[in-house]
Amino acid sequence: MIQMAVLGFGTVGGGVVEVIDRNQDVIRKTVPQGIYVKYILDLRDFPGNPYNDRVTHDYQDILDDGEIEVICETMGGREPAYTFTRKALERGISVCTSNKELVAAHGPELLEIAKAHNCSYLFEASVGGGIPLIRPINACLTQEDITAVFGILNGTTNYILTRMEKSGLSFENALREAQEKGYAERNPAADVEGHDACRKIAILSSLISGKTVRYEDIPCEGISRVTTVDFGYARSINRAIKLLGVSRKLENGKLSVRTAPFLVREDHPLHSVQDVFNGVFVHGNMVDDLMFYGRGAGKFPTASAVVSDVMECARNIGRNIGCNWSGEILSIADPKEESYRYFVRVGKEEEREAGELLHADFMVHYEGAPADERAFVTAVMTEREYEEAVKSLSSVKQCIRLLQD
Repeated sequence: MIQMAVLGFGTVGGGVVEVIDRNQDVIRKTVPQGIYVKYILDLRDFPGNPYNDRVTHDYQDILDDGEIEVICETMGGREPAYTFTRKALERGISVCTSNKELVAAHGPELLEIAKAHNCSYLFEASVGGGIPLIRPINACLTQEDITAVFGILNGTTNYILTRMEKSGLSFENALREAQEKGYAERNPAADVEGHDACRKIAILSSLISGKTVRYEDIPCEGISRVTTVDFGYARSINRAIKLLGVSRKLENGKLSVRTAPFLVREDHPLHSVQDVFNGVFVHGNMVDDLMFYGRGAGKFPTASAVVSDVMECARNIGRNIGCNWSGEILSIADPKEESYRYFVRVGKEEEREAGELLHADFMVHYEGAPADERAFVTAVMTEREYEEAVKSLSSVKQCIRLLQD
């Protein structure tokens, strides 16, 4: 059997072990010798758990065992995940991960180490949960000039926005509900402030460009300022509010990359992606639009994606599975030069001035809208033009971009 180890016995790590045990017969159709989890690395013990006898607290036990050929890193965070991953790859042990923070920060470096030692570093589960997305880009779309990748990349924020839209919950109450259901962490900042989605769109941007797009360079906005009032206005113009990661290739060859809430029109497929589901569009110059849809989070969907990588590594022991991602830093387009139409809410007293400064296309109203404010959609303008226009306005309450039609 292929002997492997799992680093971290939390939600995803526990799911990996269960998937391998429960689906062993299915796995053997592709990997006839089978796959066995020999070690589980964790700081804790798990008395009463059927896998407790495999738990070790010392990573060296795993490295020193010559039978281990694949490692699953499901610890999250940069350290000690980075050190553990690097040491494994340097010994020729393939590593599969769901850790988008580590992939975004050190992906090209770890890929190079894997290549040098005839093993692989795979990270299908780092973007899109259980949705097959990275492997199709790496294997099925290499003939395409991919000009855009965009979509809903975070199931937690999509759940919160869905509950706000469908049930009229405030952001705070929707977040509390997401935490109670286990969709949101106790500290939800990585999700609700957009950092998780930003790391994912950085990874996807790097894959379609072949260079490194640093998530630190990407403009990032979350959903904590979105209110039920915004949803009232959105419904009146047949749109929904979604947190999107957007990466588009411009005519000058640069990538325009951003994470932010967007107003998505009713006839766009992303409009109907709800709850914890993700939806991602990939546009190729020949294949046109492809949409990937599925559960973007959760124990078994994410674990399933990790195990798919394990099986791929098991079929390629002693060989490197390549990935077109170099360490060369790609300078992304100036976000100030990006053009959008904006949904804007201002105080009633500045209605006329705001409308003139922002070249309002039309006013937006719904029954129950606050009487002391006005809302409208602007003409197309660059972000620089928008920021210059609002400098003289003191009552801007909200600004959300419209997804380009």
